Amino acid sequence: MPANPQASAPGDPPEGPASEPALAVVVVAAGAGTRLGHGIPKALVPVAGEPMLAHALRGAVAAGVARQLCVAVPADDDELAAVCLSFAEELAARGTPLDVTVVRGGQARADSVRAALAALQPGTAHVLVHDAARPFTPPDAFRRVATALRHGATAVIPAVPVVDTIKSVAATVGETAYLADEIVTGTPAREQLRAVQTPQGFDAATLLHAHETASAWPAERAAAITDDAMLVESLGLPVYVVPGDARSLKITTPMDLRLAEMLVETPSAAQETL
Repeated sequence: MPANPQASAPGDPPEGPASEPALAVVVVAAGAGTRLGHGIPKALVPVAGEPMLAHALRGAVAAGVARQLCVAVPADDDELAAVCLSFAEELAARGTPLDVTVVRGGQARADSVRAALAALQPGTAHVLVHDAARPFTPPDAFRRVATALRHGATAVIPAVPVVDTIKSVAATVGETAYLADEIVTGTPAREQLRAVQTPQGFDAATLLHAHETASAWPAERAAAITDDAMLVESLGLPVYVVPGDARSLKITTPMDLRLAEMLVETPSAAQETL
């Protein structure tokens, strides 16, 4: 398979208001998923009989905000690329005019996002970056982010309030080290904390600039970046927050996978549990 295979559903981009900027959704699906223990890329792990990635793509399309899906898959994996091709064919059969582009991801998440940004269609004004590991993010979450971008936000993220008390800690040293490995250094106000989800939305040119800037950073600084919003924050730009959704859980561990299965089987009960 070519280094950057592309599968496109035929047809023109969806029609929208004449003044509405073109938007693309980047789906990052290049994670190894070692903590799930399946021995296959995380996005290929089945949830309710289908690859995680297939659920994530359907959610992005159901939002109705994008003219292009750009999926970053592992560099050495053809199965996920085939999932994308099958999905593009499914869209075409339904008469849904949306382009599905596949790119090969890199070792780090940032490498995968940069590869996807390079494959966006000319004229793309806004981009939503979404994790395939959040396969059941509701369409409304995509719409809230896209609406904030259309209203002028340069960067916007979905988030939910933190319900646990959070402590900052440091390693114990000296005479107290035998008591425990760590000691509490502070308790931030829970009311000011949010758990961040995806899709994260950005002005496309701004996000590209942020990634290009970060590519020159020392490895230690680059490794400390955990999401795209942090890159935009590093430019000194504001990042706005819209409500997230409990159903947008990230699948990382076997327990997360079991919760996701429950979400498919009994959506209302699962939402209450989450």
